[in-house]
Amino acid sequence: MRERPILFSGPMVRAIIEGRKTVTRRVVKPRDLAWMDEHQGLREPCNAIRCPYGQTGDRLWVRETFAVYGNEKMAAIHYRADRPHHVGQKGMGYKPSIHMPRWASRILLEITAVRVERLQDISQEQAMAEGVLSCESALDPDGNGYSPYELFSALWVSINGHDSWHANPWVWVVEFKRVEVGNG
Repeated sequence: MRERPILFSGPMVRAIIEGRKTVTRRVVKPRDLAWMDEHQGLREPCNAIRCPYGQTGDRLWVRETFAVYGNEKMAAIHYRADRPHHVGQKGMGYKPSIHMPRWASRILLEITAVRVERLQDISQEQAMAEGVLSCESALDPDGNGYSPYELFSALWVSINGHDSWHANPWVWVVEFKRVEVGNG
């Protein structure tokens, strides 16, 4: 079993804590595309590729925006996801998630499944498992409630950029469960 860090935004950290998020999708990087052989007409992934996020049974420790008051031995840690509108005390600002050390992480995830699929192949159930909030009461331009698929599409674009949804990239689908840890 290996442990690796993984970054999540504040809203996604809250979704994990609330039990609404049990899966994440991450774009397959060009270095991982060796498993696709376009010259031979292969359009589906093969099972030989290893996911950079880990395999079933591996663990991911969540990096999130944080502030530390004190040090590793005697620290008070504040997580931005808990107080999204809190600016922080003067001179004691939040640090970007990429700089979070392992000891400050409060969320540990165990990978339960890994696969590769096209982004737009996501089901309604999987879209909900991505942590989107239900907006059935909010009407879309057609007069219907927004589906989890539509909400996930909007979330994806907000994170990955304007044309990212229409590009329909191959994505790693990493399903997980939360593992309780003592410091969070």
